[in-house]
Amino acid sequence: MKITLSAPAGCLLLCLIMSCQDHRIPAPPDPMFTTTTLATGLIAPISVETDATGRVFVAEQGTGHNDGTVSEITQDGKKHPMVTGIFSQTNIEGDLDAVDHLLVVDKTLYFLNPKGLYQVDLSAYKTDVTPAVPAASLIPQDIRSFVIAHNFTNDTGESHLYNLTLGPDGALYITDAAANAIIRRSKTGDLSVVTEVPGIANPNPAGPPPGPPFIQSVPTSITYDGHQFLISTLLGFPFPAGKSILYQMNPAGNLTIYQQTFNSLVDVENDGNGKPLVLEFAVFGPMGFTPNTGRLLRANGATSTVLLDKLNLPTDLKLSDAHTAYITSLGSGALLKVTY
Repeated sequence: MKITLSAPAGCLLLCLIMSCQDHRIPAPPDPMFTTTTLATGLIAPISVETDATGRVFVAEQGTGHNDGTVSEITQDGKKHPMVTGIFSQTNIEGDLDAVDHLLVVDKTLYFLNPKGLYQVDLSAYKTDVTPAVPAASLIPQDIRSFVIAHNFTNDTGESHLYNLTLGPDGALYITDAAANAIIRRSKTGDLSVVTEVPGIANPNPAGPPPGPPFIQSVPTSITYDGHQFLISTLLGFPFPAGKSILYQMNPAGNLTIYQQTFNSLVDVENDGNGKPLVLEFAVFGPMGFTPNTGRLLRANGATSTVLLDKLNLPTDLKLSDAHTAYITSLGSGALLKVTY
């Protein structure tokens, strides 16, 4: 399947456990999360990334006429194109095949596209000085052909490279939302399949809306928390509410369920305190994905804390520092700045 989105719990002190069970130390409250709009007029924004200096980069999928872009967004809300003319086409299903997610590692900006994995050197990049680079001048690494040729246990015959993160071994770990798999790209560029991400039985195949008996996982985001990987799943049609899964994966590729209570997950980030932050795209309704039903939550393993709601088809979350984050909104064509 192709997609185009398109205070840790407080502990009891030992002495209180022993002396007075009625006097528990409360969990520290979640900070107040507030949003402002940093930039508007973006064309199908799909991803946001920052570098070590706090510069903000956004990927726009474009209109399907080979007009995808990667740009820097400065704090005055201005867009400074860095890569232009990125492959963007409308497929037979009416969805965009276009640029997907970004990742900065040291002085290299990576981005994914149906054409492959691209790299942009940031070491000499200067805002409003360095001219935009046409995508045709860059040579991507073809990963899709490797995925299509692989003999998966549950083979879809498709590939949609969607998101990526840096692993503890220096390799890149990539979610393939159509192959339902995690792909590893070594530091030398060698490719391998880490694991397949399982889907679920359709909880209501008769509908409405009627759907297949088995729903594909559609892995979206992946991150590493210092001990293991976390993987979010969107789940395929009919996108059942409350069923999307947040998986844990060890370096050997073994999966366990961390929590299954979500609506169409598109991203997961580490909050720095041992609890994942997850981004829900939307609730699927009679007219499709419903605008302004996206949410940012802190997952606790069984329950979640809602940090932001009424987001308009959000596609990506990036924590920039201890008090700042950014969210791309497909529904409003905007980049949101979050403070907390």
